[in-house]
Amino acid sequence: MSNIPETGRTRRVTIRLVVLQVLVLSLLATLGGRLWYLQIRNGQEYTAAASQNHIREVVEPAVRGEILDASGRVLAGNTTKLVVSVSRTSLLQQKDGGQAVLARLAGVLSMSEKDVHDKVRLCNATTPKPCWNGSPYQPIPVTTDATTQQAMQIMERREDFPGVTAQPTALRQYPSPAGANAAQMLGYLSPVTDEEVKKTAHKTGREKYQPADQIGRAGLESVYDDDLRGTSGVNRLEVDNLGRVIGSAGTTPAVSGNNLVTSIDARVQALVEKELLEAMQVARKTWDTVTNSYYKADSGAAVVMDVRTGRIIAMASAPSYDPNLWVGGISAKDYKTLTDKKSNYPLLNRAIQGQSAPGSTFKVVSTSAAVQAGYSLDGHYLCSPSMTIGNREFKNFEGESFGPITLEKALEVSCDTVFYGLAYDQWQKDGGTRPKKKPADWFYRTAHQFGLGATTGIDLPSEVPGRVPDRKWKQDYWDANHEDWCRQAKSGKHDYATQVAAENCADGYVMRAGDSVNYSIGQGDTLVTPIQMARIYSALANGGTLFRPAIAKAVVGPDGKLVREIKPKVDGRLPDNRKTLQYINQATAGVVTEGTAAWKFTSAGWPQDKIELHAKTGTAEVVGKQTTSWLDTYSDDYAVVMTISQGGTGSGGSGDAIRKIYEGLYGVKDGKVDPKLALLPKPQSTLPKFNADGSAVVKTADTDTAPGKAPTPGKAPTADTAPALAPAGGIFTTASGPLESTALPPDRNALWADPRQLRRLA
Repeated sequence: MSNIPETGRTRRVTIRLVVLQVLVLSLLATLGGRLWYLQIRNGQEYTAAASQNHIREVVEPAVRGEILDASGRVLAGNTTKLVVSVSRTSLLQQKDGGQAVLARLAGVLSMSEKDVHDKVRLCNATTPKPCWNGSPYQPIPVTTDATTQQAMQIMERREDFPGVTAQPTALRQYPSPAGANAAQMLGYLSPVTDEEVKKTAHKTGREKYQPADQIGRAGLESVYDDDLRGTSGVNRLEVDNLGRVIGSAGTTPAVSGNNLVTSIDARVQALVEKELLEAMQVARKTWDTVTNSYYKADSGAAVVMDVRTGRIIAMASAPSYDPNLWVGGISAKDYKTLTDKKSNYPLLNRAIQGQSAPGSTFKVVSTSAAVQAGYSLDGHYLCSPSMTIGNREFKNFEGESFGPITLEKALEVSCDTVFYGLAYDQWQKDGGTRPKKKPADWFYRTAHQFGLGATTGIDLPSEVPGRVPDRKWKQDYWDANHEDWCRQAKSGKHDYATQVAAENCADGYVMRAGDSVNYSIGQGDTLVTPIQMARIYSALANGGTLFRPAIAKAVVGPDGKLVREIKPKVDGRLPDNRKTLQYINQATAGVVTEGTAAWKFTSAGWPQDKIELHAKTGTAEVVGKQTTSWLDTYSDDYAVVMTISQGGTGSGGSGDAIRKIYEGLYGVKDGKVDPKLALLPKPQSTLPKFNADGSAVVKTADTDTAPGKAPTPGKAPTADTAPALAPAGGIFTTASGPLESTALPPDRNALWADPRQLRRLA
């Protein structure tokens, strides 16, 4: 028997029961509180959430707005094609992850199983193209070129293809009106990612991304994406617990995107692209006596700018590519080609991203700098065969000598030693290797006043600023590299690179005489872009105004009504007075009549007395490469700039091409001006007119006068009507494949509002 008294045992039992009761009551209180919180405090929220479980939203993409040229020709539009898509969510619900479905689908579409599998896999940092970089919950397109027979096979055997759809869909199309490619300028589309959808989840209207959206990733498609994309519609369907549709909970219709009217003229664009490519092909057949090989002419760019507004009439970049490669998802082969070093990166827009030394085209800046520094326009300066500074000889091009000449003559014949002398004298006045506390630095200061060393602000993404190698840049460059220079200097090697490294290690931050004289003729560490030089030469033509380059002119609604006009913007003025500008204009006109470009213009029959052209040639030397051809020109209406990497001399590499561009613009043939042949004798200032259905009115004459064979008005060009850009040496270009010409109905949103219209279009 236990020795514990009965009263003590009873007390312990009582305590345990009390504790148990407290615990039970606490649990009941907690449960009651939680039920109150769920049912009363947050009852409405959970009731709404529960109701949402019975609502499924189907996103209906908006029809994207068109990108038009100045006359209304469609540079980027839409076409209707049969698209076969696969739902990853449906595939993952199947036992084998949908492998059997994909295998059957590959057989119907005459594709390999691997290709179909690759199309529907999700992209990540290690997944090679092709892959899907959009939302995993959005149907993934497998092909955009399904035939009607293939679509019928899929839709009639739904039990064999769960999660697979085949339906007509509006896709982006780049029809190349008049043969104008404009790939880098237009850009391309790709699906929105989950991260992008999440970032805009709190926004409304066009600022909010839907999982079905395609958004611009480059060019105008990217910059004006908010205008072009429109607002996706949402169809809310009521479903039961098995996911079957039992009714509609309302529909928000899609709103079409706006159209973008540009200042581009498709006919001029096609002409500029053609002449740039032909100039490069001619250069590849021209012997370079310095390297004893043919010029490589591996890349190039050209710009035509309206000198009175800064608007771009044409912009070409080579190598180029077919922008339709991106439609419906780019293939692994095409993506590799576009990003491969062997194709020389055709995705780059070299008009705004290509940097190189400007050569003698920079001398208009140096002339302005010399005037600001106090050197007389009426003075005479020695043009000797060479100039020795320290222990280095700086030669004139081909050792030419003209004796004492004016700055006007120095520009006309492109005498290097005149500018060497001016820059060296100014360098000495600034203190040489021991500069004054505040050196004047007129040559560097003037370059900044001309807008160099900074982006122009053009309405295209990823523009680069170029480089003005002034004292600040020298110091920053030395800070970033002096440890490497010093390490190489201590390596014990005796080659030229190590000798230069030793000099830079000691005082690479010092502005030396050689730096200044090289800079004065656009050599050394100076870098510019074609768009920067087009703006400078436009300013010389218009009296000194630096306009911000722009491509877009207006945003127009799908009904043809103006949404907003994009007016020219002034960013500044050249530092020159009227007298200096007139002096430079006279000198650059002399380049065309008697100077370094005369053999390509007046000697070739250009009617200078009817249409006065101005020019400056440039032959930039690059270490380890052949010379870069630069030719910067202007008339009263246009500035035309062309550059070809490893393309020879300025006039030799680009002269014929630029003359032919002017001949096309003004209608010059055999030295005579024929207005009937002119593509655009004056820049177009007005916007195109629009029909009641929102489509632009394009004059037949404007369409038919394009260079080469023009497409039939009102019909989308195909590979037969749009001249192909043929491969040439290191340039990668592809011909456009056949393009579907089925037009969208006048009310573009009606296409999505009524699926029956889609069936009819199919």
